Amino acid sequence: MKRVAAFFDIDGTLYREGFIADLFAMLVKCEIIPYEKWYEEVRPEFINWDRRLGTYDTYLMKMSALYTEAIAGHHRSMVQHIVRRVIEDKAMRTYVYTRNRVLWHREQGHLVITISGSPNELVSAMAKFYGFDDYRGSRYLVDKHHRYTGEIIPMWTAERKQEAVEELAALYDLDLGNSWSYGDTAADISMFHLTGHPNLINPTRELINLIRGDKSLLDRTTCIVERKDVIYRMNIRDVELVDDNSYNED
Repeated sequence: MKRVAAFFDIDGTLYREGFIADLFAMLVKCEIIPYEKWYEEVRPEFINWDRRLGTYDTYLMKMSALYTEAIAGHHRSMVQHIVRRVIEDKAMRTYVYTRNRVLWHREQGHLVITISGSPNELVSAMAKFYGFDDYRGSRYLVDKHHRYTGEIIPMWTAERKQEAVEELAALYDLDLGNSWSYGDTAADISMFHLTGHPNLINPTRELINLIRGDKSLLDRTTCIVERKDVIYRMNIRDVELVDDNSYNED
């Protein structure tokens, strides 16, 4: 008999921010990444995103590029040590709804799997912390001496996440039609297409528009928004997306 699984994104879906940002900050604190690099190259993108003048993806790509450059030549054990410190400090900074869904799926006997664009070392640690059965993250490659080469196999695109779901489905003999998926950005759209029960968690405008443009997805998608101490279940057919420059008229 085929098994049922639940696939979870981490950043913005389970974890309330981007986990790589906390890892990056710890690397700056430990002087692995020079403060000047943060201040001159990443901070401007962070400010633009924080003020809603730029996109989170631009900020993330800048951080990821600098992260890749910074760890090149370092031993994997250094990053693993930093990751443990981040997990100790931040692992519980998660959305209540998603955290409870992980527990619910485990109680149902479903496999729980996380597929995330964050570094594999970080995804592995979060998977262990929350009891996931398996995980896939972005792989920062190492040489035979376990030192980072500066090469990366990303897991932050829809195409890579599709490959990961299909690989895991074959590995565990999964019934994807009865399986679940949870995500917040357009990169998760392939997980939604492949599973019978897609769940949007605090979705981006881009993801909402993609779902609205696909009736087969729209008919089977649940949308959850968690803000402050309130969890909302929304019908995205009827939700009005207010334009950035709109205003109320009397």
